Amino acid sequence: MIVDGSKILGPLDWAVYPGERWVVIGPNGSGKSTLVKVASMMLHPTEGTVRVLDGELGRTDLRRLRSRVGSASAALLEQLRPQLTANEIVRCGIHGALEPWWHRYTDAECRWADELLDRVGLPDFGPRRLSGLSSGERQRTLLARTLVNDPEVLLLDEPNAGLDMGGREALIEALDQLAVDGPPTVLITHHVEDIPSTTTHLLALADGRVTARGLIDEVLDADLLSDLFGLDVELTRNDGRWAARAVFGRHRNVSDRIGQAD
Repeated sequence: MIVDGSKILGPLDWAVYPGERWVVIGPNGSGKSTLVKVASMMLHPTEGTVRVLDGELGRTDLRRLRSRVGSASAALLEQLRPQLTANEIVRCGIHGALEPWWHRYTDAECRWADELLDRVGLPDFGPRRLSGLSSGERQRTLLARTLVNDPEVLLLDEPNAGLDMGGREALIEALDQLAVDGPPTVLITHHVEDIPSTTTHLLALADGRVTARGLIDEVLDADLLSDLFGLDVELTRNDGRWAARAVFGRHRNVSDRIGQAD
């Protein structure tokens, strides 16, 4: 992907298959958000081929394809009116709309929105306005919206950004519960503490290139994080959840690992 003459992402060869739960990590400017924008068909690559489900970008009806992909980001949240209720936000996702008056909704669709809110841990939240929801409740409302069309893949761009510990843990629990019978998921994050225990695979990016990818139990280690973020990092794991902290002293060069995964 080239923007203003600079390559910000690639070369990259990556695939997500049914049953997989991916996390994409990397420092600021590594290309994570660009990657999810391409995967969600909001950006077209300047070179190469992108296939989403059974469609190829540039050779398929994106409106039909987008309805099969659930995506959520901070940018979407910023576009929603504070006066909208949680139920309206979720059911608007049926048509990818930002306002309920753009379409008509059946009683069954309104009930389905409430069921999805309950599924992400927000029972009886349907009538509550966006302005009255906490940051964590807003993110879980967006998560419910991503599920409204029974998507075949979920793309979540930093859903934990700005959440306090309670909001983060509630969202991670919701993601773990969805992993039982939900679609494959791609989660973008900066922090290993945000990785749900049900995550199966990891993709690490730096300077728009892959530094590591594969089964998370095999590729996530202290050396990878140290190289990614230019710090000595200590990594621990407890009950399937990861935690990292810097150990100040020797600094590392992120370029040491770039290309090893390609």
